[in-house]
Amino acid sequence: MAVLTQQKPTTVIEKLSDEIWRKKFLRNVIIPWVFIAPLLIIHIFVVAIPAVQGVYMSMTDWGGINPNVNFIGLDNYHELLFEDKSFGKSLNNNIVWMLFFLTVPFILALFCASMLAQIKRGGMLYRSILFIPYVLASVVTTTIWKNLLNPKDGIVAASARALGIEGFEVAFLGRTDTALMSIAFIDNWHFWGFLMILFLAAMQAIPPVLYDAAKIDGANRWQEFRHVTLPGIRPIVLFMFMMVAIWSFLAFDYIWLITQGGPGGASEVIATQLYKNAFQRFEAGYAAAQGVVISIFAGFIIMIFVMLRRRGWDI
Repeated sequence: MAVLTQQKPTTVIEKLSDEIWRKKFLRNVIIPWVFIAPLLIIHIFVVAIPAVQGVYMSMTDWGGINPNVNFIGLDNYHELLFEDKSFGKSLNNNIVWMLFFLTVPFILALFCASMLAQIKRGGMLYRSILFIPYVLASVVTTTIWKNLLNPKDGIVAASARALGIEGFEVAFLGRTDTALMSIAFIDNWHFWGFLMILFLAAMQAIPPVLYDAAKIDGANRWQEFRHVTLPGIRPIVLFMFMMVAIWSFLAFDYIWLITQGGPGGASEVIATQLYKNAFQRFEAGYAAAQGVVISIFAGFIIMIFVMLRRRGWDI
């Protein structure tokens, strides 16, 4: 009897612990996987499997239509990196595009966000006006600007003539030395408002007491911006630096809608060249190799920011 009475509490405790463990396992393991499983399955079929197929196709001479696929190893990459001069020109245009979008829109967005952060009345109206271009469809934006930049009857050239200013009756989108930067200007017109809204939201999250302390110390507006505002929004600025750098290698829609890479390849980037190879020249295997190269560049940019984060950068 004494032995039985000693074993009963132990059995009850074991049952309770097993039940608690099952509930924790169900709550912490099973239920999360049940919710994430649909997204994971979609990701596998929509992203993972096509990505693996793309890497394989980049090592073939597939034409995109012909079912016959011949494995050729790294020949596409050898041709891409060492023989195709047009790829080098497209890569150079992508780098120029990236440098433009890592400077001009960031400067505009930081300046306007710092100005709007001081406005107490009517701030929402100004934000909405500056953000409207971002929600316009790229087809609409490019059509508007192609008409505006028309050298004969465009509003820009007509306004310049009315003011007696010369130099605007130029086909900016039709010249090899101005086409790429003109498209970048149009894309920036629609994009920088998005950055401004992000930076403004980050600025409004900075505690006002920091600005009060800076004013007490005698800081002027520039010193407040440099020593209070920039450190306060640094994580979002660095994150957007990374995203814009990646997006720069994916630039396609504005360039394709306006010039399709012309004139004479002056505005050609990797994405437009990839599209032409895949759907016009029917060199899908070679186009897949270009897509893999774009992914490698994006991965390299991400690795840089991961290394900076490991070194203590607040990203």
